Amino acid sequence: MQSQPTDSSDFANPNFARSTDASNSSGAPIQPTETLLNEPTVFSSQFIDCMEMNADARTVAQYLDVHQDWFRRCAHPMQVEAIGQNSYALIIGHFGAFGYDVEPKVGLDLLPQQEGIYRIETVPVPGDTSLGYEVDFQAALHLVEHPSQSDPTAKMTQVQWQLDLQVSIQFPRFIHALPDSLVQKTGDRILRQVVRQVSRRLTHRVQEDFHSSRNLPFPKRARRKLL
Repeated sequence: MQSQPTDSSDFANPNFARSTDASNSSGAPIQPTETLLNEPTVFSSQFIDCMEMNADARTVAQYLDVHQDWFRRCAHPMQVEAIGQNSYALIIGHFGAFGYDVEPKVGLDLLPQQEGIYRIETVPVPGDTSLGYEVDFQAALHLVEHPSQSDPTAKMTQVQWQLDLQVSIQFPRFIHALPDSLVQKTGDRILRQVVRQVSRRLTHRVQEDFHSSRNLPFPKRARRKLL
């Protein structure tokens, strides 16, 4: 019988991968349709982030508006597939703990800006049904222009954004044999770690892509905040 890891920290390691066919304590394959409970466990998190751009708000907006040119490139190494004019399906990777793992996949709609505010919302991924989880992703980005500290005659733009994320998972029955508090605590921590990893990677790549494409110096990295 293949042993299953019991260290909950494995769940937040994107390099941790196993077959998506999990096994129960007897080693028999788990059948999702037979073992998933109807009542999902809900995890939620808020995330506040920002990134500095060495350009005025109009220049930054022109870049962000054409997400077809940069989103898939900047999201690498996540697998990204266009599923609509403004929407994408993202595969983050394998995450697991307690003998159960999942390959998170989410559809995101990058809505056109309205008065300098960009919104990103969850959309269904075509062909994906009965995944055992649901994701509610609601993000808003706001462009704030301000003078450059190094050159008062130049303009900079801070892209401020906030994410409200909720994930509902229908766990197999053997997971519910564990204490509810342990499952909830582990899931909340995993959600925060996943968001942190994805945010930092994507933010850095977008900043790097924007400034290199316009031959602008890269600004100092801003602090992130998890709520």
